[in-house]
Amino acid sequence: MIQQFNLKKEYAILEDEIQNELKNVFSKTNFIGGENVISIENNIAKYIGTKYAISCNSGTDALHFSLKSFGIGKGDEVITTPFTFISTIEAIMYLGAKPVFADIELGSYNIDKNEILKKINKKTKAIIPVHLFGNPFDVKNLIKDINDSSIKIIEDCAQSFGSGINCQRVGSIGDTGCFSFYPTKNLGCYGDGGMITTNSEEAYNIIRKLKNHGSSKRYHHDTIGYNSRLDEIQAAILNVKLKYIDQYNMMRVKIASIYNNNLSGIENIFTPKKTDYGHHVYHQYTISSNIRDKIMKKLEKNSIGSAVYYPVSLEKQKAFTEVYSDKTIYKNSNYLSSSCLSLPMYPHLPEDEVHKICEVIKNIK
Repeated sequence: MIQQFNLKKEYAILEDEIQNELKNVFSKTNFIGGENVISIENNIAKYIGTKYAISCNSGTDALHFSLKSFGIGKGDEVITTPFTFISTIEAIMYLGAKPVFADIELGSYNIDKNEILKKINKKTKAIIPVHLFGNPFDVKNLIKDINDSSIKIIEDCAQSFGSGINCQRVGSIGDTGCFSFYPTKNLGCYGDGGMITTNSEEAYNIIRKLKNHGSSKRYHHDTIGYNSRLDEIQAAILNVKLKYIDQYNMMRVKIASIYNNNLSGIENIFTPKKTDYGHHVYHQYTISSNIRDKIMKKLEKNSIGSAVYYPVSLEKQKAFTEVYSDKTIYKNSNYLSSSCLSLPMYPHLPEDEVHKICEVIKNIK
């Protein structure tokens, strides 16, 4: 079986390092807010290129706290993509704000900047561009075209750790960057975890309190906050894996190039577009095809995993439609929901298996 994702191979390589770090954590029995948490925050701030990094429980919390730190709430609008995981709009709706969708580009799968500009109005308080599947959205040009610092740019970097735009890391360009360390991410722990990066001291101080019950001094609470921690075990694992992130991302790029070389130009197959300005890190390798279901069945018959991210455009999700009535049809988002297919992708996927996957697809009649 060729799995869509396989963590066992990575763990086998890193096992000794990870076990040594875990042994140190267990011997010190300081499981919450210890030296590994401080270290991973500092290491990620340095890697991303921001003054601050604040750990939390998940990428969802990272988005939620970022929005809340900028005072976004009831009556405000936040523009984002309908083609992403629901956590992006959950974070908006938690605060009583309204998600406003802008359609995507078919080639990059990312939100369309021109569609964003059409949706900006007096109620717009923030924009959440998602660097989908590891492909960076051009945040720099968006900021330049908006030319309004009162509209906050919150980068959803959940799928794009290590990606960049003209040599600048995603997560350092907008007002905040929001990362997920879910196990299957490019940089993933062995549980839940998230991180917010920012250059704003004000946002840093607010988020630092929010994640810890509204407290900056033990048992003194300035506001109602949340319990959102990255624990020592996950932080220790992340510190080990961070050392290899660039190497592993380049392994993903190499696998993607094999896919591209074999699948580009085939009838009914559209391969993902890599932009000139961005460094794609291929969290997913996602094609689109009007014979997607046929491809899926053929792959399954040959014991090859695949997955659909995402089968329903967000404006059609019940969780959204029960709160907001949006009659707009986001043509590109809906097309991709019916045609996209993610093929196996992880750093240690053997090249012969990638070639086998391509041959199976090319031989579909």
